[in-house]
Amino acid sequence: MSTRIDDLPIRDDLRGLTPYGAPQAPLPVALNVNENTHPVPGEVADDILDAVAQALRDVNRYPDREFTGLREGFADYLGHGLTRDQIWAANGSNEVLQHLLQAFGGPGRTAFSFAPTYSMYPLLTRATGATYVAGTREADYSLAPEGVAAQVEAARPDIVFLCAPNNPTGSPVGLDVIEAVYEATEGIVIVDEAYQEFAPRETQSALTLMPGRERLVVSRTMSKAFAFAGARVGYLAADAAVIDALRLVRLPYHLSALTQAAASAALRHAPTMLRMVDDIVGQRDRISATLEALDYTPYESWTNFVLFSGVDDPAATWQALYDRGILIRDVGIPGSLRVTAGTEQETTAFLDALASIDSGA
Repeated sequence: MSTRIDDLPIRDDLRGLTPYGAPQAPLPVALNVNENTHPVPGEVADDILDAVAQALRDVNRYPDREFTGLREGFADYLGHGLTRDQIWAANGSNEVLQHLLQAFGGPGRTAFSFAPTYSMYPLLTRATGATYVAGTREADYSLAPEGVAAQVEAARPDIVFLCAPNNPTGSPVGLDVIEAVYEATEGIVIVDEAYQEFAPRETQSALTLMPGRERLVVSRTMSKAFAFAGARVGYLAADAAVIDALRLVRLPYHLSALTQAAASAALRHAPTMLRMVDDIVGQRDRISATLEALDYTPYESWTNFVLFSGVDDPAATWQALYDRGILIRDVGIPGSLRVTAGTEQETTAFLDALASIDSGA
């Protein structure tokens, strides 16, 4: 008989938990985990390969523990007068969030967010020993300043997560909501802008709120707009004192020399990399319009995916799409499914498959 987790002296607060696990399957069209399905452009890939090759020559040595060049690259990319002293990075934005929880959460402390939202927030919170509390959203998944302030004041959390735009709903989050949350707590406020590049161009980032707000953190990722999901690079901007706190909990040399080289090279090609965003936004809006024509209800999305309701049997629809070679996501919201905006061909394949299900073909 094989050993089970419960047979081991595992931490009591981890018993009964399940790991993060989006379905993985070798289907022709995978639109379930909000990846950028466009490959890295050839000329950018060549430059990244050259940078990694150069880094390999010194791979016998530990990397720059402070990843100075990469932090400078992120500061330049984000703008807003940021300096490298206000930048942190790690192996994906999940590790960035984990560092924040290790530094400002932990046993006896509470993290708070508004459900439904990114499923890793409770997992990361509990794994680092803190308690997770979920608030609520409006019926259309939006947030209003007065409502969020009241909920945060009642919960008195040490950390608040604001996914802006929100995953899995795609909902925008106004700066007035972020300000209201910040004023309602004495804790750390983390604005997770993983999908910010897909928001309308005129939209202001939470980075504009940072001056004078030393407890405000703005998290980003290279996984989405930069098509860098496989490289695992996330980063944040915050007060320099927050960065100092994160140094207390990170592992030594946590960003490899190869990761630093690849990310720095990709950042040097930011305009080229971001040209894919316009195409993805176009496919996202095409998905929303077609879903509406098929009598579904797509929610407003400022991301690279669309949540849609009006699905009579999400499990059956998901399976029918799977059987047609299309992988999307059932995120557990009743009557709803979520689909990533892919290339034009992938988007067409999804929409045609969904239409064929509806027609009984």
